Amino acid sequence: MNTLLDFILHLDVHLPLLVEQFGWLSYGILFLIVFCETGLVFMPFLPGDSLLFVAGTLAGQGTLQVLLLWTVFTVAAILGDSLNYWVGTHFGRRLEKSKFIRPEYLEKTKGFYEEYGKKTIIIARFVPIVRTFAPFVAGMGHMNYRDFLFYNIVGAIAWVSSFIFAGYFFGQIPWVEANLEKVILGIIILSIIPPILEVWKQHRASKSRDTK
Repeated sequence: MNTLLDFILHLDVHLPLLVEQFGWLSYGILFLIVFCETGLVFMPFLPGDSLLFVAGTLAGQGTLQVLLLWTVFTVAAILGDSLNYWVGTHFGRRLEKSKFIRPEYLEKTKGFYEEYGKKTIIIARFVPIVRTFAPFVAGMGHMNYRDFLFYNIVGAIAWVSSFIFAGYFFGQIPWVEANLEKVILGIIILSIIPPILEVWKQHRASKSRDTK
């Protein structure tokens, strides 16, 4: 876990080294990271937003090809969510009580569905942890696959484009380039604020019901 945390917090160092060491194979590695983060319900802690931003920054420097990178990440995100939906459809009830899945994450995601409906698939792309659980819960609830696929594709394009091109265009700003580690930390902090607010809101609602 410490190694993973170090990788996430120091993407500005580790990602360029990865690209330098593996060359074209690095696209495959980046594909697998995003695919696993979105497709495997027990791996919500892999880097997402910050990985896209730093990869976009490297593309802006000419280290990676931006359109190829965008395609790789978009396809990985769509296929990952599709796998997660399929797992939720066929094994969701069995895995719901598994020790690999934390019940509070499921409840948090179900709260998003209650508030946003099918649009949760798009909104969840920008919310870590919920991003991993949203397609799983959609599968458990047997959401129509055509509807799911539409929101899946729209959400993947919006998410990948936002962070890739933010890194591509803003990563070359001298202050950002000099403080990339702080920017990564800021992205991580901003990413976890929505789920924290959601938990707080649900806690207040639960407390309010108990006092009635």
